[in-house]
Amino acid sequence: MITIMRAGLTALLIGTLASCGGAVATPTPRGAENVAVNRYIWAAALDVLDFLPVESADPFTGVISTGFGTPPGGGTAYRATIRVIDPALDARSLQLVLQTRNGPVSIETQTAVEDAILSRARQLRIADGAL
Repeated sequence: MITIMRAGLTALLIGTLASCGGAVATPTPRGAENVAVNRYIWAAALDVLDFLPVESADPFTGVISTGFGTPPGGGTAYRATIRVIDPALDARSLQLVLQTRNGPVSIETQTAVEDAILSRARQLRIADGAL
């Protein structure tokens, strides 16, 4: 009985492994990956928030996470999480969460920082001649 079960299990495993085969995928050449974020918004966010230490940045998911930092001439420490969710140079492509050590910032402060990032992104695009 055990021999029959082993033979059946072995046949099942071999069949499963055989079905995993097939065509060998060709590896993607280095640098040919598709990044689906807007490069101008990405660069502008890093530029505008350069006083914040970057803890992680993933251009493939479009997420930048920073630690706490104090802007020049300011007294309040901020931290940000930025998501660039679309390749378009558009306000809907940017999601920003800005916090102090005491919690979220006011909507006016957050909107001002978003506007500064988007303005810088437009400047970078114009300077790049991509209009």
